[in-house]
Amino acid sequence: MSIRLPDAGGRLRTYEPRTDPLAVLPTAAPLASRTVFAAAHVVADPYADVSPEAPAAVDWDATLAFRRHLWSHGLGVAEAMDTSQRGMGLDWAGAAELIRRSSAEARAVGGGIACGVGTDQLTGPATLPEVRAAYEQQLALVEESGARPVLMASRALAAAAAGPEDYLDVYGHLLRQAAGPVILHWLGPMFDPALEGYWAPDGLDAATEVFLEVIAAHPDKVDGVKVSLLDARREVGLRRRLPDGVRCYTGDDFNYPELIAGDERGFSHALLGVFDPLAPLAARAVRVLDAGDTKGFRELLDPTVELAQHLFQAPTRFYKTGVVLLAWLAGHQDHFAMLGGLQSARSLPHLARAYELADGLGLFPDPGRAETRMRTLLALYGVTS
Repeated sequence: MSIRLPDAGGRLRTYEPRTDPLAVLPTAAPLASRTVFAAAHVVADPYADVSPEAPAAVDWDATLAFRRHLWSHGLGVAEAMDTSQRGMGLDWAGAAELIRRSSAEARAVGGGIACGVGTDQLTGPATLPEVRAAYEQQLALVEESGARPVLMASRALAAAAAGPEDYLDVYGHLLRQAAGPVILHWLGPMFDPALEGYWAPDGLDAATEVFLEVIAAHPDKVDGVKVSLLDARREVGLRRRLPDGVRCYTGDDFNYPELIAGDERGFSHALLGVFDPLAPLAARAVRVLDAGDTKGFRELLDPTVELAQHLFQAPTRFYKTGVVLLAWLAGHQDHFAMLGGLQSARSLPHLARAYELADGLGLFPDPGRAETRMRTLLALYGVTS
């Protein structure tokens, strides 16, 4: 049966859903040629009587089940980061509990995990010593949990720093304190406008130099860097200047196939929010790459870019809404509710197009269930087939 989907102009068009899913069987064997993390979303508790400003109410069973799904395909989980609505519905108390629970689950199943370290327990303007202390508190929790720390960009540090020297001081202090290597995360302002001017106020070229200076001073304490600037050229330039042994984890949800495939001078590993909905297909593609078949890897992953570009279109920070929609349609959760009511952050035409693109890729294990759920959402908006 066909389904009518609204387009951006408010018109209804007919779409013929596919009936066959893409057959990808889970295999927990680790990926060999690339280290790959999927930044994972959280599942809200739809029965919690909370307001958008209230502390996060998480469905822990469904949230951990989704992480087991990612691990079952051999991907690592990047936890308590931007995709989990960190700073957009998930407060520090919720993030801390998420880190503890997911890290324990990772130990139980042998899954890889890296967890975000930030400063979001700070609720107002902060001094640099307060920023540093907040980072230290979160770093201690992640290290105690047994996960690899990801030092995330801090809104509080962006507001408090007078210039590059303050970033060098804070990050240098944290890297000296870290028990082992960490991942440094450079999140661009397209993901969080409060991070405009991070590292340096004089543009991305100056910021890149400060970022590299932090790494060069502590190469033994940096496992890798996650770059989320949606600029493939800049990422490749940065990647080529990293010290030996420091990985580049692409966070570019627009250009990931070419960056992971790499060139004669190197390649990027991956820590991507778009691999939340793409997990089975992404794992299959990297296993093809493991076998030395770059062409086959690109043939599998290149067709997913249109969906990724749609999900992450401006305002990019609301990409989580499409990610959770696809998790619901795929059967990984029983509802389309999000922390803070963020399910309302994208329009119905946007959601309809996300469904169409994901269905075209065969991402839904049960296409019939996905179609039924999409019809339910359409009916809620007054669209009948």
